[in-house]
Amino acid sequence: MPTRILPAGADPDAVRSLTTLLSQLPDAEPQPPVTDSTQLVDTLARLAAESVGELPEVVVVHERIGPVPALELIREVALRFPAVGVILVTTDASPGLFAAAMDSGARGLVALPLSYEELASRVQAVAQWSTGVRRHLGHGAEVFAGVGGTVVTVSGAKGGVGATLTAIQLALAAQASGRPTALVDLDLQTGDIASYLDIQFRRSVADLAAITDISPRVLADAVFRHDTGLALLLAPGEGERGEEVTDRAARQLVSALRSRYEVVVVDCGAQLSGAGAAAVEMADTALLVTTPDVIAVRAAKRTVRMWDRLQIRKAEETTVVVNRHTRSTEIQPALVQRITGTALARTAVPANFKELQAVVDAGRVHELDARSTVKQALWGLAGELGLVRAADEGGSHRGGGRGGVGFRRRKE
Repeated sequence: MPTRILPAGADPDAVRSLTTLLSQLPDAEPQPPVTDSTQLVDTLARLAAESVGELPEVVVVHERIGPVPALELIREVALRFPAVGVILVTTDASPGLFAAAMDSGARGLVALPLSYEELASRVQAVAQWSTGVRRHLGHGAEVFAGVGGTVVTVSGAKGGVGATLTAIQLALAAQASGRPTALVDLDLQTGDIASYLDIQFRRSVADLAAITDISPRVLADAVFRHDTGLALLLAPGEGERGEEVTDRAARQLVSALRSRYEVVVVDCGAQLSGAGAAAVEMADTALLVTTPDVIAVRAAKRTVRMWDRLQIRKAEETTVVVNRHTRSTEIQPALVQRITGTALARTAVPANFKELQAVVDAGRVHELDARSTVKQALWGLAGELGLVRAADEGGSHRGGGRGGVGFRRRKE
């Protein structure tokens, strides 16, 4: 059976040379190359969604790929697609880089300029490793058939539109349906998840910022386990510590959470930080919450355009959620969609603050009555987004016990 090899790199000449050499290897089947980190991860995710067997055995990453640095990209691929072997092609073949590449999850390193013999040897070894992993898992394919948990980011078009409440209720719905769920507060200066849930905590996302290899044990030490079962990773109590959480730290954190939980919901707040930008870029679904008023909708349009300019997220890959919706308002969801150019959630959240006031003031939003129209809408949104188990989507409103991501680098 031929070895499927996916080349990845931003330099057209380098990738062309690499693909030519790969095509000369015995039993090699080079795939059409990908040109950046986002395209690589999206391609692998699409293939894995069809079948794990559709994934290439080998991915060859050129050191000059972007916008995500090569080692960070390798770490994400290794976490999300553990049966794919990754080879790094680099001009720096020093022991230090070799060790860093292996720590990130690479299975081999090939020095530039490329040598046929060295490339053939590495590809053969990595392909055999990948085949062995798949054979070993065999009938237990369910162990790795999930390519990593689903990541959903929730951002506000402006402050006060309800992004945090939306994030909390989406996470509660997923957890109540039986899916292990993590809720992360990346609103680093003004995050309110701890206040909404009335909890005291010692560790925060800032405590993980300086850790280069977030092991399951390190992650477990930083997570606060809520009564509802949610795993919470909270914004620092001292807002100035938010500066410690860089885009690189956010990428590592989201990747680590994705490998441990079926659903990861990230509250990014309304102010875009480097960490929030990284999370939005990595998300499977990026929600932008707005209210149906002129100021908020204009803010939503500015946010969408900014994400596009900074190459964080395209408008059509962003989903707008309209909160505090009433039929009498002049601005309806369809108009919001036309103005922003985004996708639109079918579920609009009704305006009914009276339902929320008591639990918000008490810091007990997880105890919101299951009969609440706001809760029903938000849990319905969770079903629409595929965050709840299929068998529970119809009755997800029952659950809940007592209440039922510096800015992304521009491409060069």
